Amino acid sequence: MLLHIIARGKIARSPEADLVARYEKRLTWPVKLTELPETGGRIPEPQAPYKTVLLDERGKDLPSEELAETLGRWRDDGMRECRFVLGAADGHSQADRRSADLLLAFGKATWPHLLARAMLAEQLYRATTILAGHPYHRSG
Repeated sequence: MLLHIIARGKIARSPEADLVARYEKRLTWPVKLTELPETGGRIPEPQAPYKTVLLDERGKDLPSEELAETLGRWRDDGMRECRFVLGAADGHSQADRRSADLLLAFGKATWPHLLARAMLAEQLYRATTILAGHPYHRSG
């Protein structure tokens, strides 16, 4: 299953970009990064069937093992793509939230956009290693 990170804004050269690149290289699942301008721009057509996850402050704060379980279930159900969408500064519209398959939050704190992108890349790496059977030090 393709893990597709779609984010508003350019990450440019930064420590956060280095972190995203580090986890992108370590991921064994196919991964694609799409950057869109702050406003406008067109999200590429998905590989159907697909799921959409919005990073949203109103979302669920899932433990890593539960995120891994969700991704594994979607993969096993035949999803070809899972899109992770990070919105602009004002977040996502109500309509986007309603149509998403999952709203995901990284806790109650507000995170800088670029750091949230790096945190997402790390969580995707962690989830795929859990699914691959690597020991997870927090399990049990």
